[in-house]
Amino acid sequence: MADLLGFVLSGLVSGALYALLATGLVLSYSASGLFNFAHGATAYLCALAFYELHSGFDWPAVPTAVLLVCVLAPALGWGLDRLMFRKLARVGETAQIVATIGLLVALPALGLWTVELLADAGASVEPAENQFGLPGVGPSPAKSWQPVDGVGVDSDQLIIWAATAVVALGLWVLMRHTPLGLKLRAAVDNRSLVELRGLSADRLSSIAWMLSSGLAGLAGVLATPLLGLSAHDFTLFLFVSATAAVLGRFVSVPLAFVGGLGLGVLQNLVAGYADFAERITGFRTAVPFLILFAGLLLLTRRGRTAGTAAVDPPPVDYLAGRSRLRRWGPWAVAAVLLATSFYTVTTPFWTGLLAQGLALSLVFMSFTVVTGLGAMVSLAQATFVTGAALVAGLLLSHGWPFVAAAAVGTCAAAVLGALVALPALRLGGRSLALATLALAFLADQVLFQIGPLRNGDTGWAVPRPVLGPVDLGDDRALGVALTVLVAAAVAALSALRNSPSGRAMLAVRSAPAAAMASGVSVVRTKLVLFTLSAGLAGFGGVMYASYNTRVTATDFTAMTGLIWLAVVVAAGLRRPQFAVVAGLVYAVVPHLISEHLTESTHLPVILFGLAGLALANDPDGYCAAIPSRLHGRRLAGVAGVGAAGVGAAGVGAAASEAARADAGATSAAVAGADSTGTVASDAIAAGADSTVAAPAEAGLPSAAPGSADAGGADPTAADGARAAPSGAVSPGSTGAGTAGAARPGATPARALDRVGGGRQADVTGRAGGEAVATALRLSRVRAGYGGAAVLHGVDLAVRPGEILALLGPNGAGKSTTCRVAAGLVAPLAGQVYVAGRDATRDGAVRRSRAGVVLAPEGRGIFPALTIEENLALYLRGRDAREAVYERFPGLAGRRGVPAGALSGGEQQMLALAPLLQRPPKILIADEPSLGLAPRVVEEVFRLLTELRDHGTALLLVEEKATEVLKIADTVAYLAQGRVSWCGPRAAVEADRLTEAYLGLASASEGAARP
Repeated sequence: MADLLGFVLSGLVSGALYALLATGLVLSYSASGLFNFAHGATAYLCALAFYELHSGFDWPAVPTAVLLVCVLAPALGWGLDRLMFRKLARVGETAQIVATIGLLVALPALGLWTVELLADAGASVEPAENQFGLPGVGPSPAKSWQPVDGVGVDSDQLIIWAATAVVALGLWVLMRHTPLGLKLRAAVDNRSLVELRGLSADRLSSIAWMLSSGLAGLAGVLATPLLGLSAHDFTLFLFVSATAAVLGRFVSVPLAFVGGLGLGVLQNLVAGYADFAERITGFRTAVPFLILFAGLLLLTRRGRTAGTAAVDPPPVDYLAGRSRLRRWGPWAVAAVLLATSFYTVTTPFWTGLLAQGLALSLVFMSFTVVTGLGAMVSLAQATFVTGAALVAGLLLSHGWPFVAAAAVGTCAAAVLGALVALPALRLGGRSLALATLALAFLADQVLFQIGPLRNGDTGWAVPRPVLGPVDLGDDRALGVALTVLVAAAVAALSALRNSPSGRAMLAVRSAPAAAMASGVSVVRTKLVLFTLSAGLAGFGGVMYASYNTRVTATDFTAMTGLIWLAVVVAAGLRRPQFAVVAGLVYAVVPHLISEHLTESTHLPVILFGLAGLALANDPDGYCAAIPSRLHGRRLAGVAGVGAAGVGAAGVGAAASEAARADAGATSAAVAGADSTGTVASDAIAAGADSTVAAPAEAGLPSAAPGSADAGGADPTAADGARAAPSGAVSPGSTGAGTAGAARPGATPARALDRVGGGRQADVTGRAGGEAVATALRLSRVRAGYGGAAVLHGVDLAVRPGEILALLGPNGAGKSTTCRVAAGLVAPLAGQVYVAGRDATRDGAVRRSRAGVVLAPEGRGIFPALTIEENLALYLRGRDAREAVYERFPGLAGRRGVPAGALSGGEQQMLALAPLLQRPPKILIADEPSLGLAPRVVEEVFRLLTELRDHGTALLLVEEKATEVLKIADTVAYLAQGRVSWCGPRAAVEADRLTEAYLGLASASEGAARP
């Protein structure tokens, strides 16, 4: 019993540290979507700083720990968020993983280099690297007690338990009982919706990173007596704590905390009671990695693969359209010059250095296969290198010829890669990276500890081969041979990329669901890629071992593989040539630094690690950065010249067309042209409290051109009366162009009439010529995603107390219009006005604070928050929330229920209820009736009309045209990114409505109708 209690208590010590690290991982991941592989490096940096300040500079322990945990560690988290993590949130997951791995490599080296510099400057610092038995926050030496016979507890353990308990309580109070905690949990639940509610997700992300770094710093300071100052041990500690984060599914702080405590206890119990573990070298220390791998397989949820055209779109090919000579000529010349230099220019030292870089290039090209072609981050490449080299060395010791031993070693690495891939392929992104890293640590601690494979600490001799008359024992001959092998590998991978199999691999990388629909086996393709990558890494490992003439089990550890990944990804993953550059850089740069800058071994590691930071700006690496930028400038120049020519022609054509159309008008002016040369014009007229419309065209109202704004304040916001165009129809007239009042006493409806290119004009006036200010106006808006335009010159305006219904077929751009209006998508051209002010540059947060609220498609609620918490995010006062409960008694009785447990109708009521209590100036509702029963739809539309009566301007996107026409004041048709017609509800024709929804008629076709 005493043994059990001892194992549990000591397990709770390491478990408490796991819990602190796991909680920080979950906080940072849930707030930003990034899994911070450098979390353990932050802990190590704080432990190093604590040791030097306390032991070297004789600072008191407790104030030093408080300074580090409460000030310096949060400041580090804030700085990294501002400089790196915010940008990384907008790039692909591969770049995110590698950039944080680069930080994991760089931060410990940066700390140790700083200590070296201080020592050189004469500061009283202590030797830092790999120091153990160090003092902690408590008494030194630690005081011990024995509460039960055979069970000892010391002061360091008590401090860890007490600090962990205080942190757990503090986090619970913060997250559950403070407004900040509520906002943080909302950001975890739905980051974009948080911004739509006027809260800065970036600011919340900074706070989460500060808390996360503070927890890492606390864990580092507390762990100093247990772990000492070993960066490797801290990194292992981080990845063990990642198991607890997996148990919390990367989102639940309580589960991660409890999982960390349980993991520490389980690890100790296995180490104490698993007798079979004594016969397996390294098994006890490998238990957490077995749990991590199993947890990833069992607990990781498979994401939805459909619903997007391109999961990982490829970068722009800056060599597109270039000849084969232009593509490959410079690289071929470089290869010939390099091979020639071995016998003509280089010294023996540089010959060996370049040969080493070429051997590593073969290993680095394996990353091009698995990550560049397959978009899978494998952190086990060093394992394949070690495995192949050890197998080849074992066979060579038994008299096998070099070629046969290398071939078997390569095949062994490929088989090992397939065995790793088979269980892990169902994962992706960070889960696959963590799974491969867990297997890499397992191989280091178990597989490569097997005596017959390891051959002790001396390893195996791998002599260089003699191939006929060529003796590769000469570094020059080996350099030339490696140049030929590298060139052949580059050519083979390039041919694979351009082959049907390569195109299938790229299809799986970009859009797995689309590839599967096209008959491509995603699992088989990924398995082939992983196996091929492992085999290539193994072959490179054999050649590198041959260069060194010996291999041991510790030459290429899992941590070495992390540095390799940072180096090759910083250079570029998409092309195998860039892997060659990375290999040469990895071999040459450390020598240049030691020769010309410093002999410290830490600076090259820092540079290699920090190279990953560049991925925030250049996700495709520095080799492609400059050519891609030059290519983009060339394209922009060509597009600019083309657009200028088309635009000038369009303006001239538009001017003559406007002159013909407005021969009898009182005033007319050409407004301008969009990118296609289509005229965009405004027609603003004042009159009695009415809507003015031009003569009907094709059975629909049509406006005469007028003057348009050129930017700045919305010119329609305070424009006075202008002369009505000739032929204007009064409200009392009959015919298709008549716009009767939509409802008694309502704000006058607008007649936004169809003109060329979809440009509309506000022609509503009040009696006496007083113009009604627009609440929201889109002027000549072009917008899209990834440079591909979806909207082409959209013009819309909504006035206070008006519902503008935006109708159109799927894919017309309705949701994009809503996102542009709300600030989620920045327009490529044009302006967005809010209450007459140019808000084009405002993001979603500033728009929301200005009174613009978007009810997104689906449900605008936070599913993980309760009803009360959802309301509290919008309504700060309790009285306001109680008023909502009085209005909606069904919500009152369930205020403690998570919003995700409500029915669809109840969720939509919850989304709209606070808006009735505090009506926004502008509400943009994107399909609010989606998935709701007819009775609930009626209630939703009744609430929308109530908001209109409160003076809210509503832009309403709906698929249910019949229902929405009952409440709309103005209707606009959107087709292929252009407003084909806009006018009062009374002027809507059933045929035209059908055509707009089915996409049967374009704007130009509509104009030709009789």
